[in-house]
Amino acid sequence: MDNQAFEMHGENLRSASQGKQWPQKEERKGGWSLMKVFLVCLLACVITTAIGVLILSLVYVNNPPFVRGTDGGDNGASSLNPEEKSVDVKFQFLNHLGKSKVYTYPGGEIQWARFRNDVNEYLSDEEMAFGKSINNHRSKMTFGTLRIKSNGLRAPHWHFNANEHGYLVQGTAWVGVIGPDDSVVTTYNVTAGQVIFFPRNTVHWIKNVGPDDCLFLLFFTTHEELQTLDVDDAFFSTPEDIAARALQPQGGVNFIRTFKKQAEDQAINLPSNLNELVQNATYVQSPDNLVWQYFYDLKGSAEYPFPGGIFQWARYRINGTGLNETERIFSESLNKHENTLTLATLRIFSNGLGQPHFHFNANEMGYVISGCGQVGVILSGVTASFNIGIGDVIFFPVGTQHYIKSVCDEDLLLILAYSTGNQLETLRMNDYFRRTADHILAQLFFKEQAEFKNFP
Repeated sequence: MDNQAFEMHGENLRSASQGKQWPQKEERKGGWSLMKVFLVCLLACVITTAIGVLILSLVYVNNPPFVRGTDGGDNGASSLNPEEKSVDVKFQFLNHLGKSKVYTYPGGEIQWARFRNDVNEYLSDEEMAFGKSINNHRSKMTFGTLRIKSNGLRAPHWHFNANEHGYLVQGTAWVGVIGPDDSVVTTYNVTAGQVIFFPRNTVHWIKNVGPDDCLFLLFFTTHEELQTLDVDDAFFSTPEDIAARALQPQGGVNFIRTFKKQAEDQAINLPSNLNELVQNATYVQSPDNLVWQYFYDLKGSAEYPFPGGIFQWARYRINGTGLNETERIFSESLNKHENTLTLATLRIFSNGLGQPHFHFNANEMGYVISGCGQVGVILSGVTASFNIGIGDVIFFPVGTQHYIKSVCDEDLLLILAYSTGNQLETLRMNDYFRRTADHILAQLFFKEQAEFKNFP
């Protein structure tokens, strides 16, 4: 056969038939030579690998790589490029709201001083510093301005995670509040200088019923992102057959299908054909015992003067001390709901001073309505002093000593919110100096005891 493969196979068969034969000496020697070559090559590979690892280790030690890290307290923000500019510490306590994004709707606009989960939603490092500060301090506070055009409507909505407190700076509005289960709808009119209150998860709306814009200053009791649902969004997110069965309109599901979702967000609504849509609008005022659960006439309340200015309060008072019947209704409403706020207007006369003080049981947030001033803040390891003007938002964490001084010819007017629905607890600098034993002060300040008689 010409096929060599078969020929070799035949030879092997013949050898096997002659009995087992041991390999020759030269064949064994060649086998051991191949084994030695293999072992030498294996040893060379091991040595080369070890040297390579050693070299890489030395390079790593002498030139450590840059690692992008995160600060455990930055809530998802990267610990950033070492060349990133530092932000003045004052922006932990100050927000120039006028520089923030304006959210525009058909019937008005909203601006926010708030925390954002996505750091890319901040317009500046300064805005981010403020947002992270109110979150890190667990402030239970978010601030926004709401401007509604004449006949505009802040659509009926509710907040999942916050109560809402508001102060009307200008304009006239009609407000509606819907409580749980079979509670009646409460509606009332509000004018400049008055306060509104919406407990968490109550459906509410605000309608501008005057010729001028309404401007509300709003405080929400959350330091997280505010969670809100508008009634129109809830409606259009509900399956048509479910909505028809729930609302039971004439025409059933076919009538439900006649509703068309608008392309533009209707959070502040103002249809161009409003006069064709609405022929008969009435703005009913509910009885006082209902209204004052959600309303307070701050501008008409008692004034509390101090050297340099005046306070007016929308707050809870133990046993209703100093409150009339309707004010007591509001006070009790604040106290029975969880995580409510205390509101106040603070007027500081020109060159007047709201002296250094701190609060035991509340964070404080404020908005400058008019005038200009200087603020000082002291907390553990941090001291800041800065100027404030119209449209600025300020924040003082609980226990932080702070002062506010008016530095303009006109009065400085602020709306302030405190994160407590209980009676506010405050201690002023002159009080804690006066109440500290003079021999303790002498030892602390290295001054003779008698010198502390100079303090009144």
